[in-house]
Amino acid sequence: MKLPRWISPAPLLAALFVSVSCAAAGEGTKPLPAPMIDEAKPHGSATETAVISGGCFWGMQGVFEHVKGVRQVVAGYSGGAAATAQYETVSTGTTGHAESVQIVFDPSVITYGQLLRVFFSVAHDPTELDRQGPDTGSQYRSDIFFASPGQERIARAYIGQLGRVHAFDSPIVTRVDRLTGFYPAEDYHQDYLIHNPDNLYIVMNDLPKIAALKAVYPQLYRDTPVRLAKGG
Repeated sequence: MKLPRWISPAPLLAALFVSVSCAAAGEGTKPLPAPMIDEAKPHGSATETAVISGGCFWGMQGVFEHVKGVRQVVAGYSGGAAATAQYETVSTGTTGHAESVQIVFDPSVITYGQLLRVFFSVAHDPTELDRQGPDTGSQYRSDIFFASPGQERIARAYIGQLGRVHAFDSPIVTRVDRLTGFYPAEDYHQDYLIHNPDNLYIVMNDLPKIAALKAVYPQLYRDTPVRLAKGG
């Protein structure tokens, strides 16, 4: 059984080694090109849902809770079976699950492609295979779980676009998989960054991502995050 991040010293010690580079990356991050293929912004009030994974769901949830047009962000698990969607089991790296976030958003404010732009540029490093920062294992992989042919088309096209312009020094390893289920994580994981901003892991690994979002995409950033308890 893997110890929780707030108990095990290993991730925190590792975070100390990457904290300087994380902060520097946040300060020096440049905006990625906008997706050439994206959905049109509708004029209705309906919401859409995106499911993505890119490392610890604390940081992923924290970043997207600060994005304009996002109504709700739920931390959870995708890629495996319902029976194994528990933190201790997923942490073994044997379930097929990835720590993921389910993002409910207003497409009249922000498009699916714009969410992916944030995902690839400030929310995680899409060139790290089966890891993010101090966290290792397939449960921390970079993955886009598409719920429709349109989402799949946008995701694959954007990965190809970023590859053609050599947006990163290393190849993008992000997977694109069909969404077969999303299972919310335990209550103590929800809004974890909001409730624990002084947690050393959060300070070292996740707060620089939010700072980068504000600096790189000020038009998409909102200062007050949407909380899961309020549902937007």
